[in-house]
Amino acid sequence: MSWGALYTQLGGVNKHSTSLGKIWLSVLFIFRITILVLAAESVWGDEQSDFICNTQQPGCKNVCYDHFFPVSHIRLWCLQLIFVSTPALLVAMHVTYRKRGDKRHIIATSLHSSGDNKTRQVDLEALKRSRLPITGPLWWTYTCSLFFRLIFEAGFMYALYFVYDGFAMPRLVKCEQWPCPNKVDCFISRPTEKTIFTIFMVASSAICMVLNVAELAYLIVKALMRCSTRTSKKSRAYAHPDHMTTNKSLLQNKKNEMLLSSLTDSSINKTV
Repeated sequence: MSWGALYTQLGGVNKHSTSLGKIWLSVLFIFRITILVLAAESVWGDEQSDFICNTQQPGCKNVCYDHFFPVSHIRLWCLQLIFVSTPALLVAMHVTYRKRGDKRHIIATSLHSSGDNKTRQVDLEALKRSRLPITGPLWWTYTCSLFFRLIFEAGFMYALYFVYDGFAMPRLVKCEQWPCPNKVDCFISRPTEKTIFTIFMVASSAICMVLNVAELAYLIVKALMRCSTRTSKKSRAYAHPDHMTTNKSLLQNKKNEMLLSSLTDSSINKTV
């Protein structure tokens, strides 16, 4: 699947996400995928051909390169972007499932009530353009996707730091792997430029993590506010019947007093 197809799939999720989710998608494609496709691949394109060691021993250069570059930066970042984007695709699948159920309900209702096709098409188009609120099961799917995004981002950043012993690219590395005859010096092509791009990609990943944490906190706060609102409504609903009962009792007492007073006055008049 190409990056354009991935953007098309995530664009559908973007309609149902929060404002922070829209910012995350923009950062993902502008500052990570675009830079990766346009600039980073050309920077790392010559990493093996320009990896030079001061020996002519056959196989030494290949072994040293494999030792210091066990995984290419480009492939690691591509794998990271795929893993980070996968939870958003799960949200897209959930939205599609929900809308498919609503579509079946609209069609069944239209057939049951003998509605015309024009009204049915209008309802289906409105359903297609509608935005699902992030509540109920969709809230759980969305929050789980944010949680897995954070895990994948943190895991790949740690893997990059662990594999390359930091984010800076050294100019000179010393290799003593077999079949090298002794400890040889190897030089990396354009280490400063590669360091700059590595720090830029790591910073972009950190920004995405901050946006995910902020969005997760926002969704949790909104859910707590909805729960408190429902609880207060229930408490008012439970208190309302007692209040009505009290008011009815007061009205009945007043009516009884008025009736008694009228009866008393009539009896006095009769006596007189």
